[in-house]
Amino acid sequence: MNRLADATSPYLLQHKDNPVDWWPWCDEAFAEAKRRDVPVVISVGYAACHWCHVMAHESFENEQVGALMNENFVSIKVDREERPDVDAVYMTATQAMTGQGGWPMTVFATPDGTPFFCGTYFPRPNFLRLLQSVTTAWREQRDAVLRQGAAVVEAIGGAQAVGGPSTPLTAGLLDSAADQLAKEYDETHGGFGGAPKFPPHMNLLFLLRHHQRTGSDRSLELVRHTCEAMARGGIHDQLAGGFARYSVDAHWTVPHFEKMLYDNALLLRVYTHLWRLTGDPMARRVARDTARFLADELHRPGEGFASALDADTEGVEGLTYVWTPAQLVEVLGEEDGRWAADLFDVTESGNFEHGTSVLRLARDVDDAAPEIRQRWQDVLSRLLVARDARPQPARDDKVVAAWNGLAITAIAEFQQVAAGYAQDAPGDDANLMEGVTIVADGAMRDAAEHLARVHLVDGRLRRTSRDGRVGDSAGVLEDYGCVAEAFCAMHQLTGEGRWLTLAGQLLDVALERFAAPDGGFYDTADDAERLVARPADPTDNATPSGRSAIVAALVAYTALTGESRYREAAEAALATVAPIVARHARFTGYAATVGEALLSGPYEVAVVTEDPAGDPLVLAAHRHAPPGAVIVAGRPDQPGVPLLADRPMVDGRPTAYACRGFVCERPVTEVGDLVTQLTGR
Repeated sequence: MNRLADATSPYLLQHKDNPVDWWPWCDEAFAEAKRRDVPVVISVGYAACHWCHVMAHESFENEQVGALMNENFVSIKVDREERPDVDAVYMTATQAMTGQGGWPMTVFATPDGTPFFCGTYFPRPNFLRLLQSVTTAWREQRDAVLRQGAAVVEAIGGAQAVGGPSTPLTAGLLDSAADQLAKEYDETHGGFGGAPKFPPHMNLLFLLRHHQRTGSDRSLELVRHTCEAMARGGIHDQLAGGFARYSVDAHWTVPHFEKMLYDNALLLRVYTHLWRLTGDPMARRVARDTARFLADELHRPGEGFASALDADTEGVEGLTYVWTPAQLVEVLGEEDGRWAADLFDVTESGNFEHGTSVLRLARDVDDAAPEIRQRWQDVLSRLLVARDARPQPARDDKVVAAWNGLAITAIAEFQQVAAGYAQDAPGDDANLMEGVTIVADGAMRDAAEHLARVHLVDGRLRRTSRDGRVGDSAGVLEDYGCVAEAFCAMHQLTGEGRWLTLAGQLLDVALERFAAPDGGFYDTADDAERLVARPADPTDNATPSGRSAIVAALVAYTALTGESRYREAAEAALATVAPIVARHARFTGYAATVGEALLSGPYEVAVVTEDPAGDPLVLAAHRHAPPGAVIVAGRPDQPGVPLLADRPMVDGRPTAYACRGFVCERPVTEVGDLVTQLTGR
């Protein structure tokens, strides 16, 4: 009997027809294991995971494997994106036991959920032997199994403990973190570390803010070099925009083809702010194309943003995306086909499998002559039409609250910067940029409304939804932080008080239900399901940690409302992360990003105007804002908009009020005066 047919998770639905008698994560599954006196197999993965698919095809679709699992275990399938709390606990166990982690994750546990053996992907012969060995150990060496489980739980408790050292996150610590990143930097290919290489989006956001505060050319160069290397590499979809999850090599050429919402949201912020600070045409193009990818490929009309595009197409990794020289000629003709092969480094030997190539931009065309750029865009369009006719990867359509929050914040920032630079766009780009901003704006508002309407249930957040139906999984700390920050961004973009009210409600729940005794936060609420440990991970990994996300929202909300207790909570929580920033800067990028905002003030800018979208003061504020600044524009004394309260126009003219740390500059009506206040220049 398989119990996954009614799941909202696409990952669970992928396994609904397996010969394994899967249970979803639930109390009933553990009760059944206790009744039968058998161990539990907990299999954790996600819908777009290539090796999850491989293990499914090799093992979970196999009748022999299914029979062994059904006879000797209770088998539980977990979508890590739907239950990040469950994933966090057992990933910590897997890392403690094996020294590494990843997905698919395979955990053997007692009927009370205590893990005693952990691993990741197992080929079918190995998995069959493992099932037999665990069955024998459970029957014949029960005491040793239970002792092993107790040791693993003790290790989890130590790794997830709260109450460690804390210290203020000072300018000196942030400068030291930037220096640490510079020492660990890959000078040849950009980024950090070797293969596989992941986009270091949160570290790049921090370095951009560090550059803005200190003027460090080194911090800016690390960002520019990495952004250009990624944008020109195969990890960036040269035809449709968007980025793959990681590069299997150290030089960004061959991607692991899955495309995740959270990566693209965070990278949109990076390229947007690199464009804002430098005017770089490459950064402008990639920001535009990433926003378009989010709106075209991941947006679900009437809902929000889907979670991911699969790594595989019809069971083959990269099938949709790779090319040969002959295929380019077939689509483009002889002359343009050979030109495109040179431009995208498509060779007869290939850079991927079976003589195929992932497209990478081998020539600098952003600064090329107009006729070259036009030919490039024409080739892109024709290749994309041909590629769209191929089989396409599956889409994981579930809506994850935290990741939608990241996308909303990123698009809001992109919209504001695009407006500020509209007058500088070259002629062949202006219309395209305008079209992207329109569709991205609609997708962003759709997602925000969906979160407010569907994911908020009785004042609490739910983690996921699909097809308009909200799931049962409770929101975790990262959901509250990312969504509250997104609602603060919506308040700034729209000037509507309701978004700020909703953000405050989410933050109040976080402070009441997630707070830890040391000033930090747990990842789950105090009334959430009890696991073998209560997760409280302070490090930023693929996404911001719950702690970093909630601090970012607290800082923005304080700046927008002037309520100091939220800032005090942010500073206390950030102090619990500061010792990790000092030692492991690569894993605290978002925390350091928020730390830069706090050092900056952050600035609070109110522009009193009848034209909140196009007033030159508003555009200048977005273009020159210091790190973490909040900006609100509109008519004075609008209900629910504290920054506009008691701030009249001066001499009947649009007027800007710039404040920092509750201390305000004189109101100004000239753009140059506002820029001087914001930049000191």
